[in-house]
Amino acid sequence: MHLPSPARARHRRPRRRHMKIGIIGAGFIGGTLTRRLRDLGHQVSVSNSRDPHAPDQQALTELAEETGAHAVWARDAAEDADLVILSIPQKNVPDLADDLFSARKPGAPIIETNNYYPQQRDGLIAAIEDGQTESAWVAEQIGEPVVKVFNGIYWKHLGSKGVPAGTEGRIALPIAGDDADAKKIVSDLVDDLGFDPVDAGSIADSWRQQPGQPVYGKDFGPDDARKALAEASPERTDEWKAT
Repeated sequence: MHLPSPARARHRRPRRRHMKIGIIGAGFIGGTLTRRLRDLGHQVSVSNSRDPHAPDQQALTELAEETGAHAVWARDAAEDADLVILSIPQKNVPDLADDLFSARKPGAPIIETNNYYPQQRDGLIAAIEDGQTESAWVAEQIGEPVVKVFNGIYWKHLGSKGVPAGTEGRIALPIAGDDADAKKIVSDLVDDLGFDPVDAGSIADSWRQQPGQPVYGKDFGPDDARKALAEASPERTDEWKAT
């Protein structure tokens, strides 16, 4: 008897409805999510902050051609979207245009995958250094609520280690947010991508999944992820402080 390969079996399992998804940021995480979400059949518009057809945007053009996603201006990525993903360097968030997310559908969640890397990339952001969570700072800058997820998984694992629900060793991804309906949509999407969603609390709790915390960068299952979240410390270590 011929049995389908695991990849084909996973592809054939019932899917939730396809969504229109806008992605702002086509780096490692944004690009990987573009590929994976297109594999799931979602309509994806992906952008950087510049002209998507400019000569120096070849990588974005190639990503769109490879996946069938639409390369668009950032201002158009959220238009009529069921869900928006923001995945850009933390230091660039204040440069986003005002009302960038206002054209999304009512109630559409905004996922933010960002991390604050003060020594490695972003420089000093005073509010975060003073204790504001990275996600709360992003929400304040864009004037919209956000859901925190995808910030702590290695991008190659995001692209290659998603497996069906119930598979032994399935990686868990913490999800923080203040809106239960938005978190449900995001949790369903995480599950469809092949990972176990773990409720990490509110945006005020999202520091538990920031860089330097026990869950960050680890491929834990649900139980170990919850344990690591509980063991987190609000004190930012020297490696993750501005010098």
